[in-house]
Amino acid sequence: MLHRMRDRAHHLDLDALRSEMGVEVGFAPEVLAEAGRAASAPARRDLAEREDRTDLPLVTVDPLGSTDLDQALAIEPLADGWRVRYAIADVAAWVEPDGAVDRSARARTQTYYAPDLRAPLHPPSLSEVAASLLPDGPRPAVLWTIDVDSSGATTAVDVRRALVRSRAQLDYAAVQADLDAGGGAEAIRALPALGEALLDASRERGAIELGLPEQEVVAAPGGGWTVELRADRAIERWNAQVSLLTGRAAAWLMLEGGIGILRTLPAPDPATFPRLRRAASNLGIRWDADEHPGEVLARLDTSDPRHAAFCELAAELLRGAGYTVVRGRPPVDPGHAGVGAPYAHVTAPLRRLVDRFASEVCLSLAAGTPLPTWVDEGLDALPGAMAQGDQRARRLDRAIVDATEALVLADRVGSVFAATVIEAGPKFGDVVLQSPPIRGRCDAGDLPLGGEVHVRCTEADVAERRVRFERVS
Repeated sequence: MLHRMRDRAHHLDLDALRSEMGVEVGFAPEVLAEAGRAASAPARRDLAEREDRTDLPLVTVDPLGSTDLDQALAIEPLADGWRVRYAIADVAAWVEPDGAVDRSARARTQTYYAPDLRAPLHPPSLSEVAASLLPDGPRPAVLWTIDVDSSGATTAVDVRRALVRSRAQLDYAAVQADLDAGGGAEAIRALPALGEALLDASRERGAIELGLPEQEVVAAPGGGWTVELRADRAIERWNAQVSLLTGRAAAWLMLEGGIGILRTLPAPDPATFPRLRRAASNLGIRWDADEHPGEVLARLDTSDPRHAAFCELAAELLRGAGYTVVRGRPPVDPGHAGVGAPYAHVTAPLRRLVDRFASEVCLSLAAGTPLPTWVDEGLDALPGAMAQGDQRARRLDRAIVDATEALVLADRVGSVFAATVIEAGPKFGDVVLQSPPIRGRCDAGDLPLGGEVHVRCTEADVAERRVRFERVS
């Protein structure tokens, strides 16, 4: 369900928020000039030396209007499973090591998103034109070929440089409608079956997926902004599983080869389980003695307020994410609790710095060649740089949502709303309004976790980006 309310002030100073968080939108002249030169011809890779796979019926599937297209997909059914062809934009073909574009990307670390615009990792002449897997001609790519059996298990992995051509630029909503009607592009007609097999396998591995709808700020028709609560479509979940499949294959190569950079998340601390078990019991959620938390979460329906409240509490199981460099021996805990397996970021190099390095590691390992010097020398600095970028992105996201929530409620202080309790303590708790979907502190103790209450808005401070409520009934 989608909830909307227009920001009555019709103003949100997103430029000021970006400046406060240290997010730059534009690029220095030397960065733009170097990107323009590279866009006219790949700077470092001779396309004639690549394997020509323009025969593959690859398509891209992204949000409507996207132009920075990292991935193109084609799925071939096999006798017992599928062959997945996943082409990833080969950003290293366009970026000169230690050049102006490279130095700029290392400082930014990622693309930063806001409802009015995105601050890209690379200049648009690369990220939205030359390097993007648009359906207007051949592109250099890192081509993964992964065989998956009917149980969702990986049986073969290959990765190499190639020349590819996307046949169509598709969007999630249209693809979902086509698949629901029994149609869709032939290249992804098997995506539902593959996606469900991969989801089943992830549950078997004990992957922890919260499945909560995301709070988003988007432009409203006629001006202003809205707060929306949006759940992923099935096509988005299936597509994400293909990305995770590739990231698991990359991690396997790195661990086998003894070099690389993993995206890690510690296994949940069993000390948190008793509290969560008590919450599950209070909310009427079954948690069998031999079940992993991921199995419990996989059964839940977050449209049920009790289930959503439990998922909010379970978010504490997914803390401590970071990047871990592998050199020789594998780390003590190489896994990612959310994935239920070792995992590496390799599928979004246009939007995330670490993926360019990780892809180069995988290509070298698969070919049995030494790592490029710039990759080897740059690996150890990546965890710290990416941590700073991730923190900056989280702060920007949170500031935008918080400021918009305060704006939406600025002229409704004193109004009463129906709300669901998602956190409860002896003195206060957290609630989410049913409409608009705004989250805030409620100054009341012993709130009914997962229950419905009525609350009055007591504060909506735009400058402090804060809203507060009190319980009415």
